Amino acid sequence: MTQPNILELAKQGDTQAIAFLMNRHLYPKGITAKVAFKDACLEVILESAQVPNQQILVAFIRKGLTALGAACIERVKVDGQQTGKEFPAWSKEFDLGIVEAQIEAVDNEQSFGNPLLTISINLSGDTARELTNQDFEFIANQIGTDILSSCTDIFIQKVSISNGNSVITKER
Repeated sequence: MTQPNILELAKQGDTQAIAFLMNRHLYPKGITAKVAFKDACLEVILESAQVPNQQILVAFIRKGLTALGAACIERVKVDGQQTGKEFPAWSKEFDLGIVEAQIEAVDNEQSFGNPLLTISINLSGDTARELTNQDFEFIANQIGTDILSSCTDIFIQKVSISNGNSVITKER
């Protein structure tokens, strides 16, 4: 399945495509998303070795589904549970019919407690050492990959690294 096809299927409410998009971001954090659709309600079960962080993950899912804009999804129910447990440790439901003021409130909510972070780094170096753009790109890609792979408790959505001339950006 190609990227545009997955996105289009997700916008149409395809649960496998929605689960794929969620898991692409969550799986590296040790979290698996299972998705079902019933009576205009998208049901998402988040499972990991530790109880998933409700505040961060509900905000993450709300923002992602709002951006997706799937008209068939009216409500969302998110359950967080530890792997192997029979019942969820927490559950949260919300309406997805969000208007602009509510989107702003979601963004503000994220900025107060364990938000999705954007990291910017400016590399400055000695021009006598002849740091080429290719060297910079290699270093910036390594830094970005290291940051995104090592942060397990925080959802970093974007790492941007610049050297004065070029900018390397990695997004999730």
